[in-house]
Amino acid sequence: MSIYIFGLNPVLEALRASPHTIERLAIADGALNQRVSGELMNLARAAKIPFEMVDRDRLNHLSEGGVHQGVVAEVKDFEYIGLAELIKKAKSSGRQPLIVLLDGIQDPHNLGAIIRSAYAFGAQGVVIMKDRAVGVTATAVKSSAGATSHIEVARVTNLSRAMEELKEAGFWTVAADPEGKEIAWQAKLTGPLAVIIGAEGAGVRKGVLGHADYKVRIPMSGQVGSLNASVSAGVLLYEIARQRG
Repeated sequence: MSIYIFGLNPVLEALRASPHTIERLAIADGALNQRVSGELMNLARAAKIPFEMVDRDRLNHLSEGGVHQGVVAEVKDFEYIGLAELIKKAKSSGRQPLIVLLDGIQDPHNLGAIIRSAYAFGAQGVVIMKDRAVGVTATAVKSSAGATSHIEVARVTNLSRAMEELKEAGFWTVAADPEGKEIAWQAKLTGPLAVIIGAEGAGVRKGVLGHADYKVRIPMSGQVGSLNASVSAGVLLYEIARQRG
């Protein structure tokens, strides 16, 4: 099964990092400057990926009305990794292991934004749920600005069980919780760490919270009760990166 990803950054990053996943490219005829279209075609030729010049109507159709910026790539269905393999890669990365677990994220824009922040702040991977959660779709890839080509994503059936597996592998598990006892920047967020971010509105489920070693909150001022899931993830991941220097 194939999906279509679109936008300059997602397509360029896929061409650079994982060209084996790309089936073919469609480039807007005359819509891109020569440098950009030249780089796209050179990368495609180097990887022996077929490409064609098409009109914008064709790209609008392939991207289902999304902002394609003049290029669409047909790619194989996203390749997820197993949790055990992700743990192994995180521990052998040469950096402090950091894995982000998402409890039922439904919005592909939020998923993409969280993957982007996870990659930017040094996480080795993201874990999402197989059921009642969005997968890595074309919209998520676009929202990640190409980060999905550089970071591993695992899917699990049971998030609580995944947390226990991470604990057995030496990770501390910390959940973002508005009622958490510790403020994020007062907690110790170094060493092998698994961070749990809850769904939009609902937050981390109580059953999942019960498996966390500790819970941290991001202090808020004003009348807004909570942050967007991707914003919460970005704030917490920044604090982890800051503590790790």
